[in-house]
Amino acid sequence: MVDNFITSGEAGSKPGPVPHGRFIRHDISKPLRAGAKVDYILQAAGIASPFYYRAYPLETLEAAIAGTKNMLELARKDGAKLLFFSSSEIYGDPDAKHVPTAESYRGNVACLGPRSCYDESKRLGETLCYIYHNHYGTHATMVRPFNVYGPGMQERDYRVLPNFASRIKAGRPLRLYGSGRQTRTFCYVTDAITGFLLTLLRGAPGEAYNIGNPVPEVSMLDLLKHTEYALGQPVKHTLVEYPDSYPADEPMRRCPDITKARLQLGYEPRVSLGEGLKRFFGWTQAHFTGDSKQ
Repeated sequence: MVDNFITSGEAGSKPGPVPHGRFIRHDISKPLRAGAKVDYILQAAGIASPFYYRAYPLETLEAAIAGTKNMLELARKDGAKLLFFSSSEIYGDPDAKHVPTAESYRGNVACLGPRSCYDESKRLGETLCYIYHNHYGTHATMVRPFNVYGPGMQERDYRVLPNFASRIKAGRPLRLYGSGRQTRTFCYVTDAITGFLLTLLRGAPGEAYNIGNPVPEVSMLDLLKHTEYALGQPVKHTLVEYPDSYPADEPMRRCPDITKARLQLGYEPRVSLGEGLKRFFGWTQAHFTGDSKQ
C-alpha cells in the first residue's frame, strides 16, 4: 500500500498495520521503487471529494496524471496488470437521453472551472492507460465508480452521506444543497470492491467499465426519506445554498449503465440502498463524533 495521506488528517499520522503486506508513505507523482517484482497494481490514488480537490487542485492533477504514468511505467517494467480508478465525473453533466450513462458516452465536461482539475485529470489518466496498452502492450484496465459509500469513509470527507451521518450523530438538522432535486445512485462498498476486482481479473485491457448500482436513482430529497427509513425515525432537514468550499457546476443527474460490466465481467450489485444505509449509519454511529463542521 502506497499513500501520502494528503487528505487523511489525523488518521494519516499513525497509519495502522497492513495485513499480509507493507505500507510505503510516498507521493506517487514521484517515481516509485517497489523493491520487489509487482504482479498487480491498483492505481486508486486520488482526491475524490469536491471539498478537497478544490483545496488541492494541482495535487489532484498530479496524482491522476504523473502518478498514473509512474504506475504504468512500473507495470510495463514488471509485466503487471494495472487497474486505474477513474470516475463517473468524467461524464460531466449528461443530457437526459444519456442517463443511464454508458461507457460510450463521451461526456459533457468543462476543461475550465472548479471541477476540471478532477474531471480532466481522470480523463487524461484513462488516455494514458489506453496509450500504454496500445503502444507497449501494458495490461491496463479502467473503472468508473459511481458514488461508492460504506464503512471506512472519513467523517470529514464532505460528501453527502458522511455529511448526513455526522449531523445525525450530532443531533443537528441535515443540510441539502441547492434544490435537493439533483439525483444520484449509490453503490455499497462491498459491491464496488467486487466490481473492481472483476475488472482487474476479467476486464479487457485498454477498456473502461462503469462500476456502480443503477437503482434506485434518487434525488437528495428522496435520499433523506431513505435515511429516515434506515434509521427508523424522522430526521429534520433544511435546504441551503452551496457553500463557497463546494465547486460549482454540480451535475444534476448521475446514474450508470452497467450493461458492459454485467455481460463481460459477470458483475451484479447485491446490496440494496436500504440495507446499505442501515449498515453505513450503524457503523458511523459507533465511529463518527459529530464534529465535521458541515
